[in-house]
Amino acid sequence: MLAGRCYRGTRISLEVAPLLQEPHPSSLLRISSNNSSQITCQRLLESRLISALDGCDCLPRLKHVHGHLIRAGLDQSSFLLAKLLRTLTNLDLPMDGYARQVFDQVRQPNSFLYTALIRGYALQGPTQLAFGLYTRMRLNETPPLTFTFSALFKASAGSLDARVGAQVHAQIVRLGGFDLDLYVNNTLIDMYIKCERFQDARKAFDAMPHRDVLSWTSLIVGYVRRGKMEEATELFDQMDEKDMVAWTTMITGNAQNRRPGDALQVFQQMWSMGIETDDVTLVGAISACAQLGSLRYGRWLRYIARQRGFDQNVVVGSALVDMFAKCGSLDEAREAFDMVKEKNVFTYSAMVVGLAMHGCALPAMQLFEEMVNSGTVPNGVTFIGVLTACSHAGYVDRGRQYFSTMREKYEIAPTADHYACMVDLLGRAGHVEEAFDLIQHMPADISLHGGVWGALLGACRLHGRPHIAEVAAKHLFALEPDGIGNYVLLANIYASAGMWGEVVRVRKMMREKGLKKNPGCSWVEAKDGRLHEFYASGKTHPRDSEIMTVLEGLLERLKQSGYVPILRCVLYDIGDREKQQLLKMHSEKLALAFSLIDTTHGSVIRIAKNLRTCEDCHLFFSLASKVSGREIVLRDNMRFHHFEDGLCSCGNFW
Repeated sequence: MLAGRCYRGTRISLEVAPLLQEPHPSSLLRISSNNSSQITCQRLLESRLISALDGCDCLPRLKHVHGHLIRAGLDQSSFLLAKLLRTLTNLDLPMDGYARQVFDQVRQPNSFLYTALIRGYALQGPTQLAFGLYTRMRLNETPPLTFTFSALFKASAGSLDARVGAQVHAQIVRLGGFDLDLYVNNTLIDMYIKCERFQDARKAFDAMPHRDVLSWTSLIVGYVRRGKMEEATELFDQMDEKDMVAWTTMITGNAQNRRPGDALQVFQQMWSMGIETDDVTLVGAISACAQLGSLRYGRWLRYIARQRGFDQNVVVGSALVDMFAKCGSLDEAREAFDMVKEKNVFTYSAMVVGLAMHGCALPAMQLFEEMVNSGTVPNGVTFIGVLTACSHAGYVDRGRQYFSTMREKYEIAPTADHYACMVDLLGRAGHVEEAFDLIQHMPADISLHGGVWGALLGACRLHGRPHIAEVAAKHLFALEPDGIGNYVLLANIYASAGMWGEVVRVRKMMREKGLKKNPGCSWVEAKDGRLHEFYASGKTHPRDSEIMTVLEGLLERLKQSGYVPILRCVLYDIGDREKQQLLKMHSEKLALAFSLIDTTHGSVIRIAKNLRTCEDCHLFFSLASKVSGREIVLRDNMRFHHFEDGLCSCGNFW
């Protein structure tokens, strides 16, 4: 309790309660009644009240301190009440009730008190009240502070109201001085970015007389989130001083925007300059490596992770599992998995999905059971993994059981991806009608994507259901109007059923729409670590002559083993010889020929492709694995194909 007020009595005692952090209630501060001692006493009291407010972790405790403040006659102290309002804001308490009452009882609030409440509204809402309070502040001729404007810009960003934010921007220019403040300008840029006014953000940035790392990084982050990587790279290259956040932003930004080569290049620059990396930086680089399928880079990143002690980190470890699986090395994925001491659902899911992606159905399901027995609760991604595994192995009953368990035991609502897995599972096993029925009875709130209808169309191709295929294709044409592969698949289904009139109709549709296949691109990692890209029908590699010689020789050997090109994979109205020439120049065949030159005999050949591999290339690779005696791992945009001794892990359905 407070025993007296030192600035009103002539000779009094002040007892500060334990709440105000005095060592004991009996400790008394006796002060003379002269002016100097009164000021000292008041400052000491205010200091202890501020300390008490700092220690408030709940509303009752804060109200108790507020009571002491009122009893001490400090109920009009804008300085102390501003601190009280900031504490209320930090406790995530609404501003409309208690906080606003505190403010309204002050007869002449100063700039700090106004700003404290404006900041509270900006962070807790309603944000529009922040602007109303600023208007009142200006009408009362109370001068704003730099923090006033930074709070108003945060309120504009929170409500995504760039119009009001622009008006506040005009205020800082009109009043003068504030437009030169670094902190105000940084929050201004952040406001424009969050409101997606990038041109205005860039103008504000260019007008800044002084910038710090935050100024640069904020704008770079904004560009990255919008996918404007050229603009982000331009700014990044202009930065004189780059911190770890800026480097990490560019690495993860490039990875997230499907520019994995650029991401790894930035990481290499960062590493060569000796800049410290953290787990977030590493995960970004590992993600980029997974997209490229570069095993050499992946091993280098694992080495760095081990050096830094991150390989046992659950986040980095999970990323390594995913990366090695996508690079085609399941053994190293399992090694990375085993290194993580405290595995979570993401670690298990990465390994389950990796095994399923490679066609290792039983190991994937066994790991799923191990995960459940360990007490780790699976998520939606885990079930995509086990359902995919069941699909590859033809375990229809197990798949149905997992699908039911997901909903009934774990209360995970199936998404369109889960339904796509089930349609694929049923369709592969020949239950095409059941798969079609499953789609028709899906919940109305699930928006079907191309993966669901694509799985059904693939099943129709495998088992010959032209009428169901027509329904699936109709939906695919609506969802993916430029997806030429859907037209090709439907035409092939009609051709297999002898419905030549329908084949002509589909091909006519393709010509009328002017559909062209996306250029096929395949890439391999040479033994020196460099990535080599190959494009369909393109002769742009320095070793083209050698590649064509090896490819021609391989073709002759395959023909002797019974290889006959599947000409229906070429949709152009040209002669058979021209079709054979086009098939020969598919990007993955060129990549394979190069790999036979570049790699040592007996080593695994790993190739990645941006599109789904065609039937002809699939047959070509199967036979090539037998005549060359090499294991070939091909990763297309659907899954991994492990070719060995003439067979493929996908069971010839992809």
